[in-house]
Amino acid sequence: MDIAENSVEQRDLIVQQLREAGCRITKQRLVVLDIILNGDPSCVKEIYREAIKVDKNIGSATVYRMVNTLEEIGVLNRKNMYQVDCSVCEQHCIDEDCDTDCPGGACTACETNVVVTLDDDTKLVLDRTQVKELLEAGLHATGRVKDSKKIARLAM
Repeated sequence: MDIAENSVEQRDLIVQQLREAGCRITKQRLVVLDIILNGDPSCVKEIYREAIKVDKNIGSATVYRMVNTLEEIGVLNRKNMYQVDCSVCEQHCIDEDCDTDCPGGACTACETNVVVTLDDDTKLVLDRTQVKELLEAGLHATGRVKDSKKIARLAM
C-alpha cells in the first residue's frame, strides 16, 4: 500500500469518527483535515495559511475549532507543536505558588505569567519582563524591528 492509499484510509477513518462524535463533515473541515494528513504543520497558524490557499473563505476560527475537535476525539495530538498557554489557566497551574486546579477560571498566581510548553514537554514560566525581553530579542533577530527600538507597551 502506498502513502496516498494510507492517507485516504486515515481520512476515511477520521471522517467516520467525526460523524460518530456528531460533527458535520463540511468542505472546509475536509480541507483542514487534508492539510494535517498530507503535511507536517508545526502550528495551527501554519494550517490556516495553507487552508486559505485552498479556500480563501475559510476562517481562522474554523481551523482552530477543527483542530480542537480532532484533539478531543483523540485523532490529533498537539504535543509535537509548540504551545503557548495564556495567562488564564485552562488546566492545572504549574506556578510554584499555585496548587489550585483552575479550569476555565482566572488563576491569580498565573495572571502575569506565560507558560510556554516546548515539543519535549519542557515548560518555561516567563513573567511579563521576560516575555518582553524575549519578544524584543526575537523582533530584532528576525529583522522586524530596526535600530534599538524597544517595546513600549505589551498587552497580555
